[in-house]
Parts: sequence; C-alpha cells; structure tokens
Amino acid sequence: MTISSECVGSVPRPAYLLEAMDALQAGRLTNEEYAVIGERAVAETVAEMAKTGSAIVTDGEQSKPSFVTYPLDGLTDLAPDGIVIPFADGHTRQLPRLTQGPFRYGRYTGDYVSQARKYTDLPLKQAVIAPSAISLLYPESGIEGYSREQFIEDLTTECAKDIRSAFDAGADVVQIDFTEGRLACKLDPSLGLLRQFVALNNSVLDHFSEAERARIGIHTCPGGDHNSTHSADVDYAELLPDLFQMKAGRFYLQMASETDKPRVLDIIQRERLPNQTTFIGVIDPCDAEVETAETVRDRTLEVAEHLKGERFGTTDDCGFSPFGDDVAMTRATAFAKIKARVQGTALAAETLT
Repeated sequence: MTISSECVGSVPRPAYLLEAMDALQAGRLTNEEYAVIGERAVAETVAEMAKTGSAIVTDGEQSKPSFVTYPLDGLTDLAPDGIVIPFADGHTRQLPRLTQGPFRYGRYTGDYVSQARKYTDLPLKQAVIAPSAISLLYPESGIEGYSREQFIEDLTTECAKDIRSAFDAGADVVQIDFTEGRLACKLDPSLGLLRQFVALNNSVLDHFSEAERARIGIHTCPGGDHNSTHSADVDYAELLPDLFQMKAGRFYLQMASETDKPRVLDIIQRERLPNQTTFIGVIDPCDAEVETAETVRDRTLEVAEHLKGERFGTTDDCGFSPFGDDVAMTRATAFAKIKARVQGTALAAETLT
C-alpha cells in the first residue's frame, strides 16, 4: 500500500534571510533588495525539500514574517495592542488590533505559490491562515462605523480569495492553519467560541466545490513556538467532534508529542467523516532529537492499528518555525526530521503491504 506524507509548512529560515528581515524592518534594505534575498531562500528551501524524498513540497513559508500575519503585509489600519497569547514556557505572542475598515488582505498566498513554482515541478502545498485566527484582530469594543458583522463578511470574502489565489497559482493542496482550535477550548470551556470558529471557517469553505474541498485541509496543534505550546493541556476529546464538522477533506493532527495516542486515535476513528483523510503527526518539531526512520515506522504502524481503512497519512505535529524569529531548531535538523518522516512512512507502507 501507499501512505501519503506531507509537511505542515514552515522550516527554519537561513541566517541571511533573518538578517535581511531585520534590515528591511529597520529601513536598511529596500523591498526590491529583500525580494532578491527571499527568492534565494525559497529556491534553496524547495530544493532541500525535494532532496528529502517528499512527494509534495512547500516553500517553507520563507518569505512570511509569520504564518498568522502575512495577510497584514503593508496594512496601516492596525495598532500593536491586540490579543496576547501566552505560552507554557512564559513567552507570549501579541496580535495587532484592527482600527478601521474595510478589512482587506495586504498579500495573498498565490504570490508564494507562483514564486515556489519557478523552482520545482513537484506538487506544491500552501498553508493559509484560518479566518478564525484573523477574526481575533477585531476589538471587543468594536470599531465606529464598521460593525463586527461587516468585518466578518469582508474577512470571509478575503480568506476565500486567499485560498483561491493559491489554487489559481498552481497549488495542489491548501492547508488552513487552525492552531487556535484547542486554544478556543481553553478560553471557553463551554465550547461556544470553538463552534463560532468552526462556523466561520465553514463559511469560507462554502465558497468551494466538493472537489476543491477534497484538496483543502485543516491543521490543528497546541501551538508550537520556541519549543513551547499554548494549549497542550486541552484534551483532544474536547476539540475533535467539532473539528471534524469543518467541510474539508483533509486534516493534519499533532500526535507525535501526545501522551495518550491510542485513546486519541480511537476518537479520531470514531469522529471523522467518511470523506475525510487524516494526516497524523509522527514528527515532533519541539524536540531537537531527530527521529529515526524506524521510530516513524513504528508510530505509523500504531496509527494503522487504530485508523481503519486507508484514509490516513503522516505529517509533522506543527511547522518547524511558524514565526520568523523562532530559531529554536536548525534548518539541518528540520530537513533531517522531514527525511525521517518520508523514509519511515515508506517502511510502514512496506510492512502493511
């Protein structure tokens, strides 16, 4: 049998790109000069991804300042004092706050797909941020002359446009990053916030045909950043029943770092819908130790014991560097882990044949 295997998205950026990002922010580098440096990083990343044996590759999100904020590139109607997200190790991330409407994306992921396509003939995957995450930019106090209802309408249109741009540029698969899923359960144990998020994301997925939704996936994890997480203490049992109500055909689920895998895998088997394929995490991006191919094989075989049929694949728990300033893992380690996932998945497939 064949078992599909896909990256979640980001890989650590080379040092010269991080330096260029700082220089651009400080005004020491023009946008044109930065674009040349970013082009080099994308070309190198796509080539390294191909060397791992990956059947589908990504641009490693090299040009994105973060997986969340790329749509805000160039926008001026933002203040820095938005929602603060605390992580288990004590560090925080703060989102900006929208100050006026109408809301429009400053950049669409089709640009990234077009850039990566120049350097490979392999199938391409592109990650986009979930509308539920971007919805957190709207302040609780509201915006005079721009209602939350109008913002949500604009946001839905823009996110659908973002996904469409990736497909139009040649992406084979589009992954919606929904790392706020477990966080929503933590913030609101009644699950009301989670269900609002699911409904919002479905309003975007409604813009696509059934065939297109089969190529759209949902990624969820407890928010890996600087080798820490924001919601790993939330039981998957709270998230999964509602998660699988999203109208996507693919789901990418953190699992390598999960403490009780058999129980969670059984919940996945029970809750997922017949048209949904689940990609299970067999690589832990928060652990600097490189998994062996044999370890990945064994993790994949454990998945096969619980997920009946052939509607499963393997993936990484999270991106290796979702924020540009996250240098907790080296590029070499990330690519070694990706290679181990590809090889270990192939070993498991041989065993199951």
